[in-house]
Amino acid sequence: MKLRHVLVGFVLTGLTSNASADLDAWTDYDISEGLSNVTTVKVDSNMIDKYLEGLRDTWAPANDVAVKLDQIESYSIFVSDLPNGGDFNVILVVRFKDAGALQPKKEDYEAFMKEWGEANRERSDKIVLTYPDIREIVGEYNMREITFK
Repeated sequence: MKLRHVLVGFVLTGLTSNASADLDAWTDYDISEGLSNVTTVKVDSNMIDKYLEGLRDTWAPANDVAVKLDQIESYSIFVSDLPNGGDFNVILVVRFKDAGALQPKKEDYEAFMKEWGEANRERSDKIVLTYPDIREIVGEYNMREITFK
């Protein structure tokens, strides 16, 4: 009897797998035009607050400038409640209107640097130098949101 239940389970799993392969983009689901750049980071578990302090003083204000200049839509930081539970424990997300927003543009760079200023650049450079001692970037992904119809 148990063998029969196991075989039925395998058959049902196979049918489910085949059914999911039949989905068609823009017919069964939409793919967002917007794009999120997702960076996964493994921070030493006893250094997460130090890393967050650095992000508060560098990464977040730089992204605030990019939002103000309409170069990005938004950004987020996520921290795991289980800092030793996997390959990463911090996720950094930057949301863009579309893939075109990722293309380098001289005018965007110049506008950002004018707004960001040399003082912020020098201060950020000093803070970022401490990061290799406390964290490792373990992945980076450009992701699009899927919405089922």
